[in-house]
Amino acid sequence: MTGTDTGVGKTLISCALLHAFTAAGNSTVGMKPVAAGCVPGQGGLHCEDVESLQRASSVRAPRELVNPYAFAPPVAPHVAAAEAGVTIDLKHIRHAYLALAELADKVVVEGVGGFRVPLDEFSDTADLAQLLDLPIVLVVGMRLGCLSHAMLTVEAIAARGLTLAGWVANRIEPDMERFDANLEALRQRIVAPLLGVVAFAPQPDAVRVARGLLLPLLSQP
Repeated sequence: MTGTDTGVGKTLISCALLHAFTAAGNSTVGMKPVAAGCVPGQGGLHCEDVESLQRASSVRAPRELVNPYAFAPPVAPHVAAAEAGVTIDLKHIRHAYLALAELADKVVVEGVGGFRVPLDEFSDTADLAQLLDLPIVLVVGMRLGCLSHAMLTVEAIAARGLTLAGWVANRIEPDMERFDANLEALRQRIVAPLLGVVAFAPQPDAVRVARGLLLPLLSQP
């Protein structure tokens, strides 16, 4: 799961996918390999996004697998990791993912920020996506500027040789002007299937959003 930016609803759609896959008869587990802006809690640092993914999962998995890297400062992961004296190891994340894949039929992996967020001096989240080699769902945060952000992300995904399995239009700004025209522009330009259009809600409900996702489109060639 990736997005056109941070704060566009990746966790909401990740949780909705988990609910949808569960409703379709699959065992499910969510994963957020890297999280920043975490707070101290029982057993270590906790992230609300990770908590949401765990609540939406049908399989209870160890936190160290669900969220291998957690950092307190709400800053870019490579900055937070450097300040903590930690190196984000992509192979370690892959091992955690493979362990989760042994526990559940479907593993939904939520990225951090957009598609190319630095993780260390040389690697970014696109490198991690390549290493995991999973089909990608793109969440487009519908607001001014989203057209370019969406198309650049689509191009970046293709450039890495990855499959864009589908995209979701998430209306994060209720007063976005020319919403329908912008949505149609994206429909015309993104070849992957539109899995759903999520209406704005002050407190969105992942279960309700799940009912509106066109899950069968994910399996289309």
